[in-house]
Amino acid sequence: MNAAPSRRKVPAWLPQTAGYCLSAGCLLWVLHGYPLDELLPAIQDLDWKWVAIAVASDLSVYVSHAWRWNTLLSPVARLKLWRTVQAIYIGLFANEVLPLRVGELIRCYLLAHWNNLRLSLGFASAAVERLIDGFWMLLAFLITASFVSGIPREITILVQVLGVLLIAGAVTLVWVVYRKREAHAALHESRWSATFRHVVEGLHLMGNFRTLSYTALISLVYLLLQIFTVYALMKAFRTDLSFWVAGGVLTIVRLATVVPNAPGNLGLVNVACVMALRLFDVETQDAKTFSIILFGALTLPLLAGGAVATALTGVNIGEIRDRARSGMGGPAPAAAAPENE
Repeated sequence: MNAAPSRRKVPAWLPQTAGYCLSAGCLLWVLHGYPLDELLPAIQDLDWKWVAIAVASDLSVYVSHAWRWNTLLSPVARLKLWRTVQAIYIGLFANEVLPLRVGELIRCYLLAHWNNLRLSLGFASAAVERLIDGFWMLLAFLITASFVSGIPREITILVQVLGVLLIAGAVTLVWVVYRKREAHAALHESRWSATFRHVVEGLHLMGNFRTLSYTALISLVYLLLQIFTVYALMKAFRTDLSFWVAGGVLTIVRLATVVPNAPGNLGLVNVACVMALRLFDVETQDAKTFSIILFGALTLPLLAGGAVATALTGVNIGEIRDRARSGMGGPAPAAAAPENE
């Protein structure tokens, strides 16, 4: 018998290695020619009142994220706010310490497990979140592009691709919500039909106008809090850049870091921040310094909060990741739930 030709698979190590190489190259570019001995004085010269405000604002971002997620899922289940905050923190913590952004999988797994929901429903809600975020981010980019010249062509192409994907996603969502029978019929013969049926059911429940409207408004609050965090750090850095400039910097940084890379977007977030600030006539050395301060101010509190949130589950982040992966194929193990429940 002739053996059927096997399909070539991408080696498991390749995406992770490519991500690390990308981040390493970006970090080397940022540090090349940078006077490290001037970093500590720059940190000491910060206005720490504004640093505290920035950290508080960044923490409120995750609370608003949980509020939004609970609102989106309110037609399906009533969720506890702080439980959702914990799931988000653990997911973001995983993105900071583990490669390939497994945090999305982990937060959906924990939310589904702790609230006895299907994991596919968690994925469906996360997809709707990202769709709404994408539209707000696209609008923010258009506003930024209206008063800034010289935006890198690569970013513009990325935004154009994002726009096409967003339109396709929105059309799919509307079709699923208003053509439920046709959606079920289209998936009837699929290998993953059972899973997709649960996703369709979840989208249909979440897809009412009132829920999506509230979710979109909360998403705007979510974005504005992120912009204010960057603005507060700019004030701490003693610059006179405006809130709109902070919005432009955040937009470019978020778009540039869509590409999977090393944990915490190390290196890539710095390059994106420097490129964005240069568009607003900030000196390269000052832009590099601010990118390091931005990375530290946003990452260190998240690491601390994520470590506490993870510790409350009674297992380490690697075990949670493994259980989230295994949970995709069957019932979630009870051991990942916090011990105090």
